[in-house]
Amino acid sequence: KTVPKTPQQNGVVERRNRTLVEAARTMLIFSKALMFLWAEAVATACYTKNRSLIHTRHHKTPYELVHNKKPDLTFFRVFGALCYPTNDSKDLGKLQPTAVTGIFIGYAPSRKGY
Repeated sequence: KTVPKTPQQNGVVERRNRTLVEAARTMLIFSKALMFLWAEAVATACYTKNRSLIHTRHHKTPYELVHNKKPDLTFFRVFGALCYPTNDSKDLGKLQPTAVTGIFIGYAPSRKGY
């Protein structure tokens, strides 16, 4: 346990948080996304860092250390990129658009998707 309001006692976690916030800020500025999407940007930064940064001692990503397999990087997308989510509404008419325009803000937490 650490004393409240004493981040100096937990430097490793504080540094990790700073890294994630800096990555999220960079993604928000680069994509020109609105600042209220900061939580999605932090989650996306964490998701990508866990699958891309190599741990120097083990020569593996954090994902590999937990799951004992290499992560699938083929579906990575750029935060804020233009995307077209499928409109799967049941009352979709014959001439209605089957997709809408959107921006990519992150990955689904429990399955391979966006």
